[in-house]
Amino acid sequence: MYQYKTLSNGIKVVAEKIDYLKSISIGVWVGNGSRYENKEVNGISHFIEHMLFKGTKNRSAAQIAHEIDSVGGQLDAFTSREYTCFYTKTLDSHIPIALEILSDMLYNPSLSPDDMALERQVIKEEIRMYEDSPEDLVYDLSSYAAWGDTPMGRTILGTYESLDGITPDIMRNYMNNHYTSANTIISVSGNFDDTFFELLEKYFGTKKMLDTKPYLPDAPYISKNNIVKEKDIEQVQLVATFKGIDVMDESVYSLLVFNNVFGSGMSSRLFQNIREQRGLVYSISAGHSAYINTGVFDISAGMSPESLGEVAHLISKEINTIKHNKLTSAEITKAKEQLKGNYILSSESTGARMQGAGRSLLLNKPIYTQEEALKKIDAVNADSVAEIIDRVLDSSTMCISAVGPVNNVDNLFELD
Repeated sequence: MYQYKTLSNGIKVVAEKIDYLKSISIGVWVGNGSRYENKEVNGISHFIEHMLFKGTKNRSAAQIAHEIDSVGGQLDAFTSREYTCFYTKTLDSHIPIALEILSDMLYNPSLSPDDMALERQVIKEEIRMYEDSPEDLVYDLSSYAAWGDTPMGRTILGTYESLDGITPDIMRNYMNNHYTSANTIISVSGNFDDTFFELLEKYFGTKKMLDTKPYLPDAPYISKNNIVKEKDIEQVQLVATFKGIDVMDESVYSLLVFNNVFGSGMSSRLFQNIREQRGLVYSISAGHSAYINTGVFDISAGMSPESLGEVAHLISKEINTIKHNKLTSAEITKAKEQLKGNYILSSESTGARMQGAGRSLLLNKPIYTQEEALKKIDAVNADSVAEIIDRVLDSSTMCISAVGPVNNVDNLFELD
């Protein structure tokens, strides 16, 4: 199903042709995010993402927007801790326009001082928005609790101080050393013809780039590190973090089955037993985030300060119950069917397929076909689920983060 190519300058390509569609999603993935930044330039990866939309040597920011809008296309980007992705979705007849705009943004950004000054202020407003959003702020705290004052523990957005120190020269030099051919891949899903790879070579393959990969700092996990930010608001936002699995761990399928029952979705035990039956929270869920050589499993909830102790007690009860009793065969079967349904439905989106393949190729993971992925889910059994529950819900690795009218979360949970 997948075609693999390498352009003349070393950029790798994975392309999935779906010829019954009239659209195509194209993503340029760079192995660069906040994990690669030192403290002085914290936030530069996200800053670069913004600046590439501010104009090139050939186009203004308005022209970029007008050209993609004029063909009914979509153009966007996102930055995470370990990668940045710039992507388009257009009709297959507009592939040349999409490729030209993407390559122009990546290869010819203007990075003008005036534009940087304006966008620096925009990002500072974004930081203020996050600081005013307890649901977002508590996750920044949970990352800092898990990884401390390291690149993994710092915010993706950066700080006011670090943003002020980033100049056009610093940004351009950073891009030269991180936006390299060995650190960039292109992922494609949708309809294209035989000329597509020639167009990729024309727009992306002729640019000379470094063929090195930037240094990836270690991310040692810190256990039993609790952080509280007192804030005069109506709710307490709480996150309990455990050491999770890394991005290469194939037990992720067992983890997804376990969490489908435990904390993912409206039918989960956490949602049903704490929100639906008792009405103590509006939102409660659990999920995992996997990275290179590290990962976390989070349980999050928002509640009134008066309910904090009871909610923590009930979460503790659910953790202890699932650790002792594991899952029934009926629960495992139901969770597997639900996961397969969700996976098949998401696979009907070229954007989701492009992102799945792109992320996998960038991180040197296998790219599974739909049939292979479904077999992975089918292979999950009671033993593999029991093993991942014991690994992930290890109370010795728990960190607690909270935002709201609370000053102490020590001894909040009662885990066996």
